[in-house]
Amino acid sequence: MYVNEKWCLGCHLCEYNCAFAESGLSDMVKALKGRAIRPRIRVEERGNVHYAVSCRHCGDPVCVKGCLTGALAVKDGAVTVDRKRCVGCLTCVALCPYGAISPSEDGPMQKCELCLETAAGTPACAAGCPNGAIVYEER
Repeated sequence: MYVNEKWCLGCHLCEYNCAFAESGLSDMVKALKGRAIRPRIRVEERGNVHYAVSCRHCGDPVCVKGCLTGALAVKDGAVTVDRKRCVGCLTCVALCPYGAISPSEDGPMQKCELCLETAAGTPACAAGCPNGAIVYEER
């Protein structure tokens, strides 16, 4: 998954689609209305350039190597978090060169897992990007 900054509008729909996909609910309004969203992707801005920051699912992920409890692992090409093993030590946050891992509301870390558990095929952020700026493909 990568972001083509030339096409990113900075609309933040990727964040909402991510939060909705992770909610487990079938209605976006019920899932997100009146709540602070905690997406696993975030849009940042540098001047007039917008881009989404999310896990790059590195071929040799330093976060997985540095995880003290073994909570991070590679599964089907995606770096995943075993929330039962994560103790919230923040080592992975410090190690990630992309800033793609963050604490969740309930302690363990959260990061993009390509919607392996919630979507069929395409991650919600890429599927919901109106301009096609988030691309999910083999490179």
